Amino acid sequence: MMDKKFIIYQLLPRIFGNTNENCHPDGTLQTNGTGKFSSINESVFEHLHTLGVTHIWYTGVIEHATKASFEEYGIRRDNPSVIKGRAGSPYAIKDYYDVNPYLADSVENRMAEFEDLVQRTHTAGFKVVLDFVPNHLAREYNSDSLPYWAKDFGIGDNENVFSPDNNYYYLPGEMFSMGTYHERPAKATGNDCFTANPSVNDWYETVKLNYGVDYMNGRKGHFYPIPKTWYMMNDILCFWASKGVDAFRCDMAELVPVEFWEWCIREVKHKYPKVQFIAEVYNPAEYSSYMFRGGFDYLYDKVGLYDTLKYISQGYKSSSEITGCWQSINDMQNHMLNFLENHDEQRVASDFNLGNAFKGIPSLAVSLMLNKAPFMIYFGQEVGEAGMLEEGFSGKDGRTSIFDWCSAPSVARMLKGKSYESEKELLEYYQKLLTFAMGNKAVTSGETFDLQYANYHNDLFDTNKCFVFARKYSCDNSAENFHRGGNELHTENTYKRDKLVIVAVDFSQSYNSAKVNLPDDMFRFWNIPYGQLNPFEQVEMQFDKYGVAIAEFLL
Repeated sequence: MMDKKFIIYQLLPRIFGNTNENCHPDGTLQTNGTGKFSSINESVFEHLHTLGVTHIWYTGVIEHATKASFEEYGIRRDNPSVIKGRAGSPYAIKDYYDVNPYLADSVENRMAEFEDLVQRTHTAGFKVVLDFVPNHLAREYNSDSLPYWAKDFGIGDNENVFSPDNNYYYLPGEMFSMGTYHERPAKATGNDCFTANPSVNDWYETVKLNYGVDYMNGRKGHFYPIPKTWYMMNDILCFWASKGVDAFRCDMAELVPVEFWEWCIREVKHKYPKVQFIAEVYNPAEYSSYMFRGGFDYLYDKVGLYDTLKYISQGYKSSSEITGCWQSINDMQNHMLNFLENHDEQRVASDFNLGNAFKGIPSLAVSLMLNKAPFMIYFGQEVGEAGMLEEGFSGKDGRTSIFDWCSAPSVARMLKGKSYESEKELLEYYQKLLTFAMGNKAVTSGETFDLQYANYHNDLFDTNKCFVFARKYSCDNSAENFHRGGNELHTENTYKRDKLVIVAVDFSQSYNSAKVNLPDDMFRFWNIPYGQLNPFEQVEMQFDKYGVAIAEFLL
């Protein structure tokens, strides 16, 4: 695992690079257009550098089912009855060994164009993150780019019984029908729906893969000998790692048994030691298992910090509840992926969330700087993309659709140098805060001390609307500790001066300043000499107009 913060920028090339600001709802590829691999050019890389980005997550690269036709290139057409939206879901994989043809300038050379993107990304100084979708694939999965040494899914399956050597779960004697698509025997749907009649709210466009868990008989695991699907998925991961992919964001990792991850991550890292794995996991009870047993480097912090910050910003929770987030996962805190937006969540600026991107800045400061955990930006977040278009299948839901041929208007304006003044203002603040964070060792590599508890009875600090914490970088000690107290203290023979950063935020954005108590616990824990700062003193914090205050001290 990395020992300092990094920043991921998630973008869908299909949407990010589409500069059409006037897309039609439910429009076709021909009418609305699409971004390309080539859309990610030097000016994009320059923009990301100004945000302190270190990793780019290219979402929706591996070929998925779509209603657009590429039959003239020898690519089998997909049945539209089992595709969501005209563009289709990036998580209904059609061919694990190919990239989406619509992302290429020359369809015949699409893989070479992707490989060029990876090379250009590396040359620009970024690492490449790619989706790995292990739990399910498209109803009409069909690899036309299968390597000579690999086999396709479902070949040799016994469709009449459960077997750990089957790739799919079959429902013998039952038929799945949707529109013009018919499937017999029916297969289980990706969201663990073991029925031949999934609803429109299920992941009906996908089928679940079999990792050796017998769901119909108490979820008994059959992992020895190693199931066929395990070997096939390991081969797929190694295929993409061989092309220079630095990290995999593993979709719905908790729907796949941890025993697979324990085996597979070890196997992949044996060949590619530097490759990292990020898990989309939503059950805190499983965090420890997937990190320490499964071997994941990072996990989503959605139901913890993300949800808490959202509810605080919306006025439903006290800001003091942030303390419980890090305390509940303690030693895993620095290995959670923090974010305010991604493709599954409603945009900060949407009417379904805060309705104004500037109201999310206090959450930005906390999510970015509370700890050493990596932070993720979703494309357009930095210019206040609202996700309030009715693109087609997804409707008006406060998200940028992943199912439709569409664009993100604020991003299109940004790429064309025509951003609105409010978008420029937000971008400038993002650049300022992110640059500060990534250039400050106390934030990227230092320890954290939660100061909220010391201010509960402070009349000059509102602990229901405000939150405060400290970060410290010690020149001679890199140990991680998130607790008040503890036995590890810094030595006194430092030849460089330590750095202390105090961050306070006002979620109500109504205060001009506040005075923060500094407890003796912090001085003893970090062995801070008295003088410039002293225990029980109050430090005055001046909030900017967005509700953020930062004070720096050399100790």
